[in-house]
Amino acid sequence: MKTSLFDYDLPPELIAQQPAEPRDSSRLLVLHRADGRIEHRVFGEIDAYLRAGDLLVANDSRVIPARLHGRKPTGGEVEIFLLRQRDDEGKEWECLVRGRGLHAGATVTVGDVLQALIRTVTATGTRMIEFNEPVRPYLDELGETPLPPYITAYTGDRERYQTIYSRPEGSVAAPTAGLHFTPELLIELRRQGVAFDAVTLHVGLDTFKPVESERVQDHPIHTEWAELSSATARRINDATLAHGRVVAVGTTTARTLEWAATGAQGLDPYDAHACPWQRVAAFGGDVNLFIYPGYRFRALDALITNFHLPRSSLLMLVSAFIAQAHPADVDAGRRMLLATYETAKRAGYRFFSFGDAMLIL
Repeated sequence: MKTSLFDYDLPPELIAQQPAEPRDSSRLLVLHRADGRIEHRVFGEIDAYLRAGDLLVANDSRVIPARLHGRKPTGGEVEIFLLRQRDDEGKEWECLVRGRGLHAGATVTVGDVLQALIRTVTATGTRMIEFNEPVRPYLDELGETPLPPYITAYTGDRERYQTIYSRPEGSVAAPTAGLHFTPELLIELRRQGVAFDAVTLHVGLDTFKPVESERVQDHPIHTEWAELSSATARRINDATLAHGRVVAVGTTTARTLEWAATGAQGLDPYDAHACPWQRVAAFGGDVNLFIYPGYRFRALDALITNFHLPRSSLLMLVSAFIAQAHPADVDAGRRMLLATYETAKRAGYRFFSFGDAMLIL
């Protein structure tokens, strides 16, 4: 399948620069994937589509203040963007850097205490950096919470770029489908008999990068660290056995759940002969699951997601999820999703991280 098939045009004015206030006042496009029917609602009305026995599963990872400003011994300014912790102690990180002469062996001073030594330059241009101290205790003082590069006009509280249930720190970008939930909405859903649980996947920047290979299948998917506890795995399996729906809040949650149903158990995620439902297994470790049309979902029944960038792996995942309702036509999901995006554009929906949401049933 050609990557170019997942391209689309988006007027810049539809890229959301401000989040909706309150959070659940964002718009909600409801897509019924079996027949392509579309409904236009407000996110706070999502309870109309959920029922007792359903289980919402969200990604509770918290965005770290990943952008650090430092100086070289010559006084030149340097920006270090933390991508992923590479050791248990928190001294070794894979990073993006901005500045001249930042080759292997170069040093950077951050604040009054932190010293950064560039150990190696990777094939993709990132740097493996060793700090003299564990970095995390200094992030609140020295770091800045990053926003995606397409958000250029937001000057509000960076806490708005966190979900209300975020806990373990580790992401460099927010799991944005969860930004629409408020405490009041979660309480109302609980009263309705809808359960809530969480997994953790620390989101990396590669999640949002466009696929650059000519063929989708040739894209080297990124790796992110994730964890699904035994208690959460049990509740997910119990909900499915009781005929409740597992509703993934966001594509990062979807990847985590599907990995728990396939890769974490040593199963081939693209095995066309595997059973349509698979128990999820608890795990903690790297996830490198690439979901594109042809994939058979085994762990989730519905998906809450935002509107995604052209040519992104996230767009391909959502296309695959829609296509599951059309097993005889692997491309049906892509066509339906892009047609839905055209409807959303005409209706003035706001796209990307601070934008509006979709519920796919």
